[in-house]
Amino acid sequence: MLGLIGKKLGQTRIYDAKGVMTSVTIVLAGPNRVLQCKTQQSDGYNAVQLGFDDQKEQRLTKPLLGHIKKQNGVAVKKIMEFRDFTKDVKPGDVVGVGLFAPGDYIDAIGVTKGRGFEGVVARHGFRGGDSTHGAKGWHRRGGAIGQRLFPGTVMRGMRMPGHLGQVRRTTQNLQVLQVREEENIILIRGAIPGSEGDYVVIRESKKRPKGWKPHADRPENKKAETKKK
Repeated sequence: MLGLIGKKLGQTRIYDAKGVMTSVTIVLAGPNRVLQCKTQQSDGYNAVQLGFDDQKEQRLTKPLLGHIKKQNGVAVKKIMEFRDFTKDVKPGDVVGVGLFAPGDYIDAIGVTKGRGFEGVVARHGFRGGDSTHGAKGWHRRGGAIGQRLFPGTVMRGMRMPGHLGQVRRTTQNLQVLQVREEENIILIRGAIPGSEGDYVVIRESKKRPKGWKPHADRPENKKAETKKK
């Protein structure tokens, strides 16, 4: 499975040849340096370890710097491992946005924006209390949370106010619209998790890998439609 470490730069809009506007997310996804290649014989599984965003050596911990030096790599800020990497690479190689092409589908993994402490209306989408008919002070509350004498406790997992956001999330089946290799930039249709400047992972879509086509565009379905006519 192909994948890259990137950085979310922001969002914008682009126009196609017909003048149709599409909102896209800009991701700086390169260069990624190959730090280590794991194999079934040496590590028990196949994987490629990539590094992104060069860093000063004195700002890394000694164990991490020792690992990078052992692989003859360059100090980086972000390291990620991709299992069953389909491209043939070796330590020291550099990979970039050329792994993907316009029309490919990807999964974007990132950490959502932190919203701080939120009530049940913002956190869980509760309706809230009535605004009229004598209701006072219950407009954004969740109502009763316990029972009567039995069992006399709050049920485990009750949805209540608390911290919202700042969690790892994956958005699947996003389409790549443009790949700018000279700038190491990918333009992806729609939004992806994270704030501007956050690290994100762009990987080949699990549900729509390279070569995937919509149901109606598959050769076997086209033959079936021709026979029906």
